[in-house]
Amino acid sequence: MTSSAAPSVISPALPVLAEVVRSGFVEGHHRGSLVVLAADGSVERTLGDPTAPVFPRSSNKPMQAAAVLRAGLDLSGERLALAAASHSGEGFHIELVRTMLAEHGLTPDDLQTPPDLPLDPAEAETYLAAGRVRERITMNCSGKHTAMLAACAPNGWDRSSYLDPAHPLQRLVHQVVEEAAGEPVTAVGTDGCGAPLMAISLVGLARAFRSFVLAEPGTAERRVADAMRAHPEYVAGTRRPDTWLMREVPGALSKMGAEAVQALALPDGRALAFKVDDGATRALGPVLARSLNLLGIDGPVVSRIAHTPLFGGGGEVGGIRASF
Repeated sequence: MTSSAAPSVISPALPVLAEVVRSGFVEGHHRGSLVVLAADGSVERTLGDPTAPVFPRSSNKPMQAAAVLRAGLDLSGERLALAAASHSGEGFHIELVRTMLAEHGLTPDDLQTPPDLPLDPAEAETYLAAGRVRERITMNCSGKHTAMLAACAPNGWDRSSYLDPAHPLQRLVHQVVEEAAGEPVTAVGTDGCGAPLMAISLVGLARAFRSFVLAEPGTAERRVADAMRAHPEYVAGTRRPDTWLMREVPGALSKMGAEAVQALALPDGRALAFKVDDGATRALGPVLARSLNLLGIDGPVVSRIAHTPLFGGGGEVGGIRASF
C-alpha cells in the first residue's frame, strides 16, 4: 500500500535560540533559525538554516492585505490594519469587523473562518463567562477574511470559493508574496483560518517586510505598512508585543505568526525574521527581544517583551531566556 504522507526533510540539529530556566536549572531548550538583514538588504547574521522554506503563518498577512488593495478594494486606517491583523478579539476589534461586513453588504455568516474564541486569554475568559460560544467573527483572522470577501465584489469574483488556492484573489496573493520575498513560493498549504498559506524562506520573509517599509508612498505595500504602524492595536491587541513594538519603536513594522514565527522591519531597511522550530510561542518574546538588541534597539519595551516568567506554587520561579 502506498503511503500518502507528505515527504519530510531531516536537517542537522538547529541551534538553541532560547532556554527554559526553572529555579536556576535549565530544564529545556527551544531551537530554531534566524536571519538579520542590514540596511542595504544584505544578510548580516544567520542562525540555523534561514534559507529553508517555512510557513510564515500570520506573518504573511501584510502581503495578503496588499493583495486585496491591488484587487481594487479601497481600505485605509484602522480597516486596513485590521485586514492585516491577528486581532485579540477585544470589543473594538469585533465591532469594527461587524462594521466592515455591513459596509460591504456582508454578514458574519459569509465568513469562512472556523468558529473560535478570542485569541487573547483574558478576552476569552470574559467571553466564556458571559455564556457566549465560539463564533466565526471572533476568530483572530476575521478582519482579513472580511477584506478578502469585500475584494471579490468589485471584480465579479465568486465569494463562496474565496479560499480556494485557484481563486483569482488567492492567485494574486501568491504573486504578491513572491514579489515581496524575491523568491518563488515552494509550497501551498492551508492556514488555521482556512486561507491558502504560501511557504517561503525566513530570508524571503525578512526581505518582504523590508520591501513594505521601503516601498514608495501610495503603493499597496506602503499603505499596508503605514496603516499597521499607525494603528497597531488593530493589528494585534492591547496586551500584545506587536502592538507594543509598533507603538514604541518609531517606524517598526512587526507581525508574528502561529508556530512561533516573527518578522520585523525598521524604516532604514534593517529587518529580521525567525522561527522557533517546535512552534513554542512562549519563546517568541525572549528571542524577539534579543534580536532587537542585535539591531541596536533597547529600552523598556524590549525588556517588557523579553519577560516570559515561569511559575511554581503561584509564584515566579524562572523564565524563558534567549541563548544567542
